[in-house]
Order: sequence, then structure tokens, then C-alpha cells
Amino acid sequence: MADRRPVGFGRRTDEELAGGSPMPEGVVRLDDDTVARLIPVREARGHKGTFGKILVIAGSLDYAGAALLVCRAAGRAGAGLVTLAVPESLQPLFAAKVVEATTMALPEDDVEEVDPEPALAKVLDHEHDALVIGPGLRPSLAIADLLRLLLTSREEAGGPPVVLDAEALRTLASADEWWTGVTRPCVLTPHAGEFARLRAGSGHDPADDGDLAADDAARVRAAMAASAEWSQVVVLKGANTVIAAPDGAVSMAPFENPAMASGGTGDVLAGTIGALLAQGLTPYDAARLGVYLHGQAGELVRERIGDAGLLASDLPDAVPMVRKRLAAMAERLRAGRKLGFGARDGSGSAATVVPPNGAGS
Repeated sequence: MADRRPVGFGRRTDEELAGGSPMPEGVVRLDDDTVARLIPVREARGHKGTFGKILVIAGSLDYAGAALLVCRAAGRAGAGLVTLAVPESLQPLFAAKVVEATTMALPEDDVEEVDPEPALAKVLDHEHDALVIGPGLRPSLAIADLLRLLLTSREEAGGPPVVLDAEALRTLASADEWWTGVTRPCVLTPHAGEFARLRAGSGHDPADDGDLAADDAARVRAAMAASAEWSQVVVLKGANTVIAAPDGAVSMAPFENPAMASGGTGDVLAGTIGALLAQGLTPYDAARLGVYLHGQAGELVRERIGDAGLLASDLPDAVPMVRKRLAAMAERLRAGRKLGFGARDGSGSAATVVPPNGAGS
């Protein structure tokens, strides 16, 4: 499909992407054709339970907005049911702020301090298809214990996948070989600073990874190495976000958008990826599609207001607009497949055929 954006807007050429070192082979540049096939099909007779239930463990008194952004993004990305779990002393505050989401009180042993084992039992008893853990959480030993119990629970081996962001990542960075005991699939969404702490906590010198701000090839290599070591999907955020899978698959988003340098945009990404996990996508596919929807949403806002002034709360409402366009494209491609020939885009070139269920590799 032809690129609809103005030349040079939020994109660089493949030659420019290499930065200061050669780009590893096999990097997939995300585009409309690649991600349209990942859009989950919405069955006409589906209901809220059909489209995924997501549990969000996020927020604190000082960072209530992070939890609210995650929940709104999850709903806008198509999740059928969103539940926000917070310490019981904070539940009245959050219940008054969320509209479509429900809230769940986590047992405490002090004000705003969860009691890890009873909280674990409450979470495991709640029906959900995916979790988001970390945005806006208050740093504490209790949160660290709850995270450890959730990730290493033998009862949940192979259980619902988890998006780990913000405080969850900082907690992992301080735990020795945290990845060896994890029993469920995860998507880690660090920015460069969080990624450096995780790498240092894994016994690596972050300086050896190179310039993770300006050198895209170095970013790809570092994300691939971390994903392979941790056996989890890694989303290294920033300009030209990199998505790496443990099997060596790696993709790069085509977005450079200074308007997105605003507090809370990462919380929106976490909620978007979590919603896609809840709708049944694999961790790698959910991460790829989530990054693309998030990036395109940012470009829609940028087109309207320019390079500054974007608020994280502007993004969730733009996500379904991007999804609608990609879903329409996917439907056209599916229709072409049913007729026995490849659908063609507006440029007249053959477009990628979409599998019947809309899933990607």
C-alpha cells in the first residue's frame, strides 16, 4: 500500500536508519502491509467477553494518571473488559476516576502497601486474558514480592501473558537472574534508561551496547541480545522503536516524532499492547501491532498540533482511528484472497494476502 504520509514526515530512509554501524540482517521495517494482517477480526456476534479481559496492576497516589492512561488505552485498543487493581485504600479514589473500567481492591498490610500473598490470591482468582504491571506503581518491597510471585507462580505456568513497564522493570533490574524463574510469557517495554538498568542488572556493561539514542543498528543488536538472554519479547522504546523476539525475529517501527516526548505516552503503549494480548495475539505480534498503532496515533496528533504540546491523553482516542484504517485494508485483502487473487492497493501493486483469521506470524 502506498505511504500516505508526506515525504520525510516521521520517517528516515533505510540508509539513514543504520546510524553509526551496519544494520543486522533480517530487520523488518513495519508498515501498513505488515501490520494490517495482525489486526484481530471482530466477530459480528461477539460480546465484551469475546474480545479479551485485561487486568491492570498500576497506579499510586502520586502517579494515578499512569493507571488511568493504561486503562483508557486498553479500552480504545479493543479490549472487552478492563479491570484496574489497586491497594484497597486507593480504590475509592480510582473508582471515581475510571468510567468504563472496573476496579479491584488488593489487600494491604499498611496504607497503600499491598500484602503480597493475599494480593496474589486475589489476582489469580480474577478471570483475565492478559495483565499489565508497573505503570505508576509506588516502589516498595511489597510490590517487588507481588511481582516475583506473579511471574514465578507454578500455578500460572504458561498462564496469561504480561506487559511489564516502568516500576516493574526497575524491580526486575535489581533482581538476580530474574528471567530464570519466570513461568509466563512477557513483553518488556523499557525506554533506553530502563533498558540500561536491566542490562546492568543482568551482568552487562550498558556502554558495550553502544549509543541507544542515535544508533539504530546498536539498538537492534542490544534488543536482540536482551530478548535472547531473557527469553521474552523486548520493546526498546524511542525513535524507531525496536521489537525483538527470543527466536531472533526483530522489527523496527518507522516513527520519529518529537511530539511523543511527553510524560505518559509509554503508559498508553503498555495498555495498547496489553489489550492486543488479551485479544489473543502472540507477544511478538501484540508488541508489533501495538507499537505501530501507538506510533501512527502519535502522527495523527502531530499532524493536527505540531511537534510540541501532545499530551498522552490525546493518544488513546486516535488509536481506534488508526485501527479502523488498517482493519479496512485487511478486509480488502481478505476479500481478494477469497476471490483467488492477490488484492491490490491504490498504487496498483500486489498487496500481501491476509490469512483468514487475521493473525500474523
